[in-house]
Amino acid sequence: MTRKVLIVDDSKLARMAVIKALDSLHPDWTRFEASDAATALALVQREAPDIALLDFNMPGMDGLVLAAEVRELNPGIRVAVISANHQAEVIERARAAGAAFLPKPLTAVALRAFLGDAAAPRQEAR
Repeated sequence: MTRKVLIVDDSKLARMAVIKALDSLHPDWTRFEASDAATALALVQREAPDIALLDFNMPGMDGLVLAAEVRELNPGIRVAVISANHQAEVIERARAAGAAFLPKPLTAVALRAFLGDAAAPRQEAR
């Protein structure tokens, strides 16, 4: 099943690395890129992506705040925050925001594990 993925990072090089890993795993998935939170939020409203991969450190709005806003606009979206900051506090904050945490540099192995879960159909709460 094809999915729509939003990739948000203020670094074009970092976005290219995520795209390369994503394309190696799911070349048929549609992807959207944003370099800032405002563009990302507009894409969430317009394109309704299934998955969002968000950089943690960005000017203006960081990835954790953005994760919360993305989930508010699209409650069913699967979100991962990507960061080179592997401190327990950052990982816990990502989880508290309803997002997975993926370490930078992002590897296809880490992305595959997240996408395997993210691509699975959600179970309805009972």
